[in-house]
Amino acid sequence: MRRTDYCGNITPEQIGQEVTVCGWVQRQRDLGGLIFIDLRDRTGLVQLQFDESVQKEAFDTAFSVRGEYVLEATGTVVRRGGAVNENLKTGMLEILVRRVKVWSKAKTPPFEIVENSNVNEELRLKYRYLDLRRPDLQGNILMRHRITKITRDYFDENGFIEIETPMLMKSTPEGARDYLVPSRVHPGSFYALPQSPQIYKQLCMVAGFDRYMQIARCFRDEDLRADRQPEFTQIDLEMSFVEMEDVLAIGEGFMERLFQEALGEKLTLPLPRLTYKEAMERYGSDKPDTRFGMELFDISDIARECGFSVFSGAVAAGGSVRGFNAKGGAAALTRKEIDKLTEHARGIGAKGLAFIRWTPDGVTCSFGKFMKDEEMQAILSRAGAEEGDVVLFVADGKNSVVLNTLGALRLLAADKLQVERSGYQLLWITEFPFFDWDEESRSWVAMHHPFTAPMDECLPYLETDKARVRAKAYDLVLNGVELASGSIRITDPALQGRVFDMLGLSEEEAHRKFGFLLDAFQYGAPPHGGMGLGLDRLVMQLLGLRNLRDVVPFPKVQNASELMSDCPSEVSEEQLRELGIAVVREN
Repeated sequence: MRRTDYCGNITPEQIGQEVTVCGWVQRQRDLGGLIFIDLRDRTGLVQLQFDESVQKEAFDTAFSVRGEYVLEATGTVVRRGGAVNENLKTGMLEILVRRVKVWSKAKTPPFEIVENSNVNEELRLKYRYLDLRRPDLQGNILMRHRITKITRDYFDENGFIEIETPMLMKSTPEGARDYLVPSRVHPGSFYALPQSPQIYKQLCMVAGFDRYMQIARCFRDEDLRADRQPEFTQIDLEMSFVEMEDVLAIGEGFMERLFQEALGEKLTLPLPRLTYKEAMERYGSDKPDTRFGMELFDISDIARECGFSVFSGAVAAGGSVRGFNAKGGAAALTRKEIDKLTEHARGIGAKGLAFIRWTPDGVTCSFGKFMKDEEMQAILSRAGAEEGDVVLFVADGKNSVVLNTLGALRLLAADKLQVERSGYQLLWITEFPFFDWDEESRSWVAMHHPFTAPMDECLPYLETDKARVRAKAYDLVLNGVELASGSIRITDPALQGRVFDMLGLSEEEAHRKFGFLLDAFQYGAPPHGGMGLGLDRLVMQLLGLRNLRDVVPFPKVQNASELMSDCPSEVSEEQLRELGIAVVREN
């Protein structure tokens, strides 16, 4: 066998030439003395023509061929004698076959191999090797390959060294649960699969490699969503002798290169920036979709002395009253739809949802009877409200509840109103809070990770006013999805000790978890920082897809299982005994 060309790459310049192509049968059409076969490989389709009067043996073989048979065909490229297919790259050509070989016969597949299949996803994932034959899905995987190649080229050209870090490492659970791997030679001890190469890449800086990158596999044992998988790929990088601006510049250069080479899009640099506080107050999210408006506004000053106790009580408790205007939303956001949004708001943690709905019949307001005329006019003016609009409000004694609820409702309202959200909007979010208050444990936790450096001007407040401390941390957001997260790291052992203490980690516990990193810092650590970009999410966003499973070759489903191979699965008692493990089953 000697394939000379891929199916989708046959060109008019090859007319009259002999070629050999290989692939899968998309369909076969028998027209009596002529048989046509559409042959498919990863590059596309080409039409094969079998003429009984020209090559009887090849014709007879083609007669027996069915969908998804694997063929090798040799023949001459000719201009199509019949209808030209304008939608196909090879649509004006065909191959007049003189020799064909069937490499493999195929059973009838459980579903048709076509683009944009509407077949049940579970069935497609059960036969993922067939699903992956679909041209659109293959295109996604090929784009992922292209993005990965651009990534390696860019970072290599900018002095980064690709270094593989261990897949079996010490368990230091922070945030999500670790996937644990039992050790046979150390009974009762476990490795962990890495949630991130964080500690090892910092050690690469201590080791003097200066610039590190890795296309790293990471694992987190957490509940899945459309944009999450238990195992995922991260574009990981770290740089020595840098400040935040240096890391952001490298990140922006990478995105500029990626958009240009992968999409043919030109980015305008520098990218916009919002502080965490600005993002939350304007959009109710630290990963805002800025492709549309509906920005939040604050009416706490108007509501402070009003007669509506829900509003005035929230302000008195130290919270706020805020809202957004769903412009032109009165037709779609009926009272029934607003009731649905109210239930959604309660599910997030709000006590309820107030509204103003302005239709041609007049203004309907859920709290109007409690307000003075001048207060209502001030609110309408602040909202920029006019006929056809719906204005939604949330009030609470905790600003976090108000902002998070409105941020979620803003996206829901945009969906219901079918607000245009096209193109790409990248931006940086900076100055994250260093600490985050955890209601469940009633304690302060690190918002990013405990190796993130606080902003210099916030150091005096570490012990006295944790809510005031901001971090040298930054996220890259694309169209409302967090693509990357990073920070400048702590390298001063004394400061790292203070942070561990603030987080409730004793010196003994900190040394047990991170002793090898802390010890390394005693031998001269350069200032350094970096970030990790989610490759899966990046590909998903660039392709305008809504589900990570469309860019991962063999994904897991909601319960973290893989339907094709039926994993995870039970193992034998002999394997468990060898590892010193007993399985305890719940009743």
